[in-house]
Amino acid sequence: MIEFLPDIGRLTQDFAQATAPTFFLGATAAFVSLMSSRLNDVSARLRALDVSDTDDQAKGDRLKLDAKYLRRRARLLSRGIYASIFAALCATVLLAILFTTALLGLEHAFFAPTLFILATVALGFGLVRFIQEARLGIIEADQSLDWGDSPH
Repeated sequence: MIEFLPDIGRLTQDFAQATAPTFFLGATAAFVSLMSSRLNDVSARLRALDVSDTDDQAKGDRLKLDAKYLRRRARLLSRGIYASIFAALCATVLLAILFTTALLGLEHAFFAPTLFILATVALGFGLVRFIQEARLGIIEADQSLDWGDSPH
């Protein structure tokens, strides 16, 4: 039984190798939290719009345009959140593989590089969606200013 347990040197090495995926996982969780907060704000603004309750044609057109931008922003944020959660899942599985192989005394963590690449690509996709949403938010704010209103 004692031979089955890794020694302190091996444990130290295993924890050192787990630092990068653990940091990645924490950063991804913070990013998902940020995007979720923005999605909640966008959803609240979308619910607050009442496109059908206006007799003013110009105001109705503006509200429809606002709703269009808000729905697009919500889709972008949702896709970014899904991609980032997939990245977090890959990082979690990677951590599990690293420690399982260490526990079993295996020299190689199979699929670890592939999982880290998948996690990085998925997080990159989430970042691209976040950039697109932020850009759309700026366009929306500029259009609101063109109508003579404040962005909120």
